[in-house]
Amino acid sequence: MVESNGRKPKNCVTLHHSQLSFIQPLSAMQLEPIAIIGIGCRFPGAKNPEAFWQLIRDGVDAISEVPASRWSLEQYYDPDSNKPGKTHSRWGGFVDDIDYFDAKFFGIAPREAVTMDPQQRLLLEVAWETLEDGGQIPEDLRGSNTGVFIGVGTHDYSIMMWQQPVNEPYATTGTGNCIAANRISYAFDLKGTSLAIDTACSSSLVAVHLACQSIWSGESTMALAGGVNMLLLPTIMVGFTKGGFISPDGRCKSFAADANGYVRSEGAGLILLKPLTEAQADGDDIYAVIHSSAVNQDGYSNGLAAPNPKAQKEVLREAYRRAGINPSAVDYVEAHGTGTKVGDPIEAIALGAVLGKNRQPGDYCQLGYVKTNIGHGETAAGIAGVIKVALALKHKQIPPSLHFHCPNPEIDFEGLHLRVATELSPWQTDKPAIAGVNSFGFGGTNAHVVMGEATPEIAIESEENNHENIQYLLTLSAKNKSSLEELVQKYLNLINNNHCNHLDLAKLCFTANNKRNHFNHRLTCVTQSLQQLQQQLMAYLSGKDIVGLKSDIVAERSNPQIAFLFTGQGSQYPGMGKQLYQTQPVFKETIDYCAEILEKYLDRSLLEILA
Repeated sequence: MVESNGRKPKNCVTLHHSQLSFIQPLSAMQLEPIAIIGIGCRFPGAKNPEAFWQLIRDGVDAISEVPASRWSLEQYYDPDSNKPGKTHSRWGGFVDDIDYFDAKFFGIAPREAVTMDPQQRLLLEVAWETLEDGGQIPEDLRGSNTGVFIGVGTHDYSIMMWQQPVNEPYATTGTGNCIAANRISYAFDLKGTSLAIDTACSSSLVAVHLACQSIWSGESTMALAGGVNMLLLPTIMVGFTKGGFISPDGRCKSFAADANGYVRSEGAGLILLKPLTEAQADGDDIYAVIHSSAVNQDGYSNGLAAPNPKAQKEVLREAYRRAGINPSAVDYVEAHGTGTKVGDPIEAIALGAVLGKNRQPGDYCQLGYVKTNIGHGETAAGIAGVIKVALALKHKQIPPSLHFHCPNPEIDFEGLHLRVATELSPWQTDKPAIAGVNSFGFGGTNAHVVMGEATPEIAIESEENNHENIQYLLTLSAKNKSSLEELVQKYLNLINNNHCNHLDLAKLCFTANNKRNHFNHRLTCVTQSLQQLQQQLMAYLSGKDIVGLKSDIVAERSNPQIAFLFTGQGSQYPGMGKQLYQTQPVFKETIDYCAEILEKYLDRSLLEILA
């Protein structure tokens, strides 16, 4: 859920002179930070950002055996990985219910939906959730220069479809990877750049890089950026096993002595990006900011799939040069961290050479890697790291990484000024928090994104707004009854999980009423407290009538015209409109405007008369 007052900037970054020591001069113009205002994701063990944060915060391992619905383990698994067509891994990270899709919600015919790659379906759902999380009404974005940048690479569904004669006109669009981005632009009528990117494991971080470049150049006003990956066939698993990349025990032990490869996983993640100054002006809730990004290529190295340490160092240096941030100011890096014997030492040495330079003894850059929780999401791996860091910055906590029991002896952590984060710890710093995200493609495309915290402005409520017995209106809607019931349950979960202590009822209602599309199946609650709202929502789910609760289905019709009638008779009772003035920003703004106009005509102020 998104909280917003809708009027004044809710989050901003304010740097005081004492905090500017990490800034270094740039030869080029400093980039304006880009705000992450919305997040949507589906990862193994997590259906939304809140569940994903809980998973990584609590150090949960979401890896499981390959479900029978994907492929037969009996047919493809063998401990002897040398056998043709066999993999020695039984494990993976899997998203539930990928065969479920509400095609009608997106106006897609059932016949077309069948031809759509589940990656496209999942992205549509996550895109909608990301826009909602960012407080953006999809209908209002139609025709805008909002860009879409998607990392996508696998063709499993396409292979499955085209193995037999196809007689569906939608099959080509349903299985084309370029359509993964284009379909989002089409569904929401977005006119900005729309790109599908395949640089293997770095695809979604490169997508974030390109999205930022598009905003910085003025090409896009906002951007959806991220990636998707689905494991539908065993063929790539078998191929990576033969290449020595896959862990036989299905655990990614990044930077550890017993690291033996990674475990493949799937999922989708998107972030909604907007220039920081505009996000502040619009009162958007901000998770974190992106200061800069950089992408380069290994070029010729020890092998096409072998990492190049020099190129990794260069992409780091360039990213921090563009940000104007001294690399020694970085608190935390979300590493690529595949858990391979070759890759881990090279990445650690590159990080230490750039981020560990000029650090004082005891000043460490902490390392983490989400692959130990959910596996290697390949084309969705980079965005998983970005989302993890954004949530960590928001919650001011560094989550633990798993399976690190004994350090890799080839990595001099002390000399490199690096330390693996193995326990949940507060993100404490006397300066604005800075983090980096690494992602490397096995074809040689490297990417790094520099992120930072969005320091919230301290909101001070005036006494006049602290009135008891104020009534609030919550409106919820969906396209059918079952979806409305599911939405009501989500709001109930939100209230229950926060124990009614950390939610602002006014902001919750504002967001639901003003930052959401309104559909035909509707529910309204007139309430005075979160506890009362909790009772009303529970009553709706159990089919009971309760004071303040109403639900109905409205017919399709054009927006009704609204008119105000002024009778000329004055107030009907003393203080009429006073509470409205104190609690409703739009009404207050209008009255203040009228009072200013009438000031030279009246002996007493309109505000005095109103009170």
